[in-house]
Amino acid sequence: MTTLNASMAAGSGSTNLKRYFQFLLLLLAAGAIYPLLYLRQNFETSILEAFQITTSDLGNYYSMLGVMYMVCYLPSGWLADRFSPKGLIAFSMLLTGGLGLWFAAIPDKEMLPYIFAAWGIGAGLTFWASMLKGVKMLASHNEQGRFFGILDGGRGLVEAVLATIAIAIFAYAIESQGQSNTVALQQVIYMYSFTCIVIGVLAFLFISNEPANKEAADTKASSNGNLVRDLKFLMSIPELWLVSIIIFCGYQLFWATYSFSAFLQEGYEITAVTAGFITVAKLWMRPIGGIGAGFLGDKYGKENILAVALLGASIGLVVMIVFPQLNSVYFLLAVVLLIGVLTYAIRGLYWAILDDCDIPLHVTGLAIGIVSLIAYTPDIFLPQINGFIAARYEGVTVYNLYFGYIAVMGVVGTLTALRLKNMIANKKAS
Repeated sequence: MTTLNASMAAGSGSTNLKRYFQFLLLLLAAGAIYPLLYLRQNFETSILEAFQITTSDLGNYYSMLGVMYMVCYLPSGWLADRFSPKGLIAFSMLLTGGLGLWFAAIPDKEMLPYIFAAWGIGAGLTFWASMLKGVKMLASHNEQGRFFGILDGGRGLVEAVLATIAIAIFAYAIESQGQSNTVALQQVIYMYSFTCIVIGVLAFLFISNEPANKEAADTKASSNGNLVRDLKFLMSIPELWLVSIIIFCGYQLFWATYSFSAFLQEGYEITAVTAGFITVAKLWMRPIGGIGAGFLGDKYGKENILAVALLGASIGLVVMIVFPQLNSVYFLLAVVLLIGVLTYAIRGLYWAILDDCDIPLHVTGLAIGIVSLIAYTPDIFLPQINGFIAARYEGVTVYNLYFGYIAVMGVVGTLTALRLKNMIANKKAS
């Protein structure tokens, strides 16, 4: 009997090690694929110079990328239900990395729309839903919070490490080798591209075609292939709509942080350097917020922690609006870091609550696509809202109204999270 127990424990340990390694590959893929697409965050001036394009041109390419994402969300989920994460993620990483090598060759700017459109396919159509479904399949029911929390926090670490390496390569090429900005940029793009390609190969070799945890394997069912019927079934699940609203509201809170640097300079009259220091410090809150919330969510309830984070971030925005006269750098740092931790906690948890909706595994990808289609519409309309306010008001009033609207959305998200919690509790009790 002792021998049998020891054998079972060894088998369980081996299975856990296998799925942790697969989860690590998914995390690395999620952390490496998007920085290549969004190189403008750190190298926009060099990109404009190398390709001889304008800021407006670059903005148009990224608008195209955003439209591609929106178009791809629903079919991305459909594909994730019909093909294994292994093949889709490997294809995505290899396609994205291969396009990066083309991008690094500095082709004529007439080719850039095709590159960005194809990137939208690689990072949207074949990657997004398959990555999220892959994580859900690897985590057992009582691990959903920590897995998704570690996913978001780990992505932040991977992006920070790659960005640090990229900046070091760029600086070395210019300062030590005397290369031009364009050549230095090419080396950075090559680094990101080959990273994606290597991860793609590893994904193909080591990610399994089957669920790695017993709960997912036991509930796995083959899809009947009827898209209309699956859509009707998913849309009849009220919890799925609540999840969509929660992510819709939480994502807007995260969007608010993009405007912190300009708001701090205008509203609190601090220097660009100080504002930059504060907002960079916020970025390091991602692993703390994401991973911490994941573990807390598994222990105290994902909806509970989400509600606290949504409400706390909303209050933080109100504090930034109401108390600019304090004009204390330490106060600002504390508030911004708090909002940072809470918004990253929201991001780390909001996909984990999908597990509480009892979505059948064979339509989980489609569910992710439906939720994404609704929840990430702020990418389209928030810049328009900001522009609408800016066209009618001036100075800090613009930010006050913008943050005020988003704070209200955070409260809506809080109430929705509590409603989802009650709905799930009632379903379990019945």
